[in-house]
Amino acid sequence: MRLALFFILSILENNMPITTSAKKALRQNKTRHARNVIRKVAYKKAVLNFRKLVAAKKMEEAHTSLALAFKALDKAAKTKVIEKNKASRLKSRLAQLIARSTKTSS
Repeated sequence: MRLALFFILSILENNMPITTSAKKALRQNKTRHARNVIRKVAYKKAVLNFRKLVAAKKMEEAHTSLALAFKALDKAAKTKVIEKNKASRLKSRLAQLIARSTKTSS
């Protein structure tokens, strides 16, 4: 039973397109997926870098990193990699984080 289920699932997953339009759609999907992954990794790295700087109490560098994180989030939202509300929520939380950190450090 397991073998049959595995065989059916593998056939469904590895279906190669037959028609020309389906082949082109697959190429487009692969290209778009690669582009989306690049944008997603970029915003996640920017946010992580900002959080590390805030944790290390490097506020000058954190302010410049905040702008880069905002830019990456806006680009990800603009290209629909993430929802615009998620970008807005993350930007708000990052701004709150730096505000709290500067208040406690001064």
